[in-house]
Amino acid sequence: MTRSDLVEELAARFAQLTHRDAEYAVKTILDAISDALVRGHRIEIRGFGSFSVNRRPPRIGRNPRSGESVQIPEKRVPHFKPGKALREAVDARSAELGIKTTPKA
Repeated sequence: MTRSDLVEELAARFAQLTHRDAEYAVKTILDAISDALVRGHRIEIRGFGSFSVNRRPPRIGRNPRSGESVQIPEKRVPHFKPGKALREAVDARSAELGIKTTPKA
């Protein structure tokens, strides 16, 4: 699902919302989540999951083309951990629809 799909779904579910209002609502929510993560806050939405920022320490990498060692700086990356209700809902609905998932290698 893309951002525009989310806007379409929101506008379709709530007839009182215009497409522009739905777009503004989605943009506002995503901006608020982004701003909170930039400030280092953790966001928890009960029944859905939590967003946080993980720190990746600096490390030595290797340039695949030349083979030379490269210093990779520290990074802070967003992380999403699904809540129990979301995990269970996805699992139940997937089983109901007969969708098989392949394990990560």
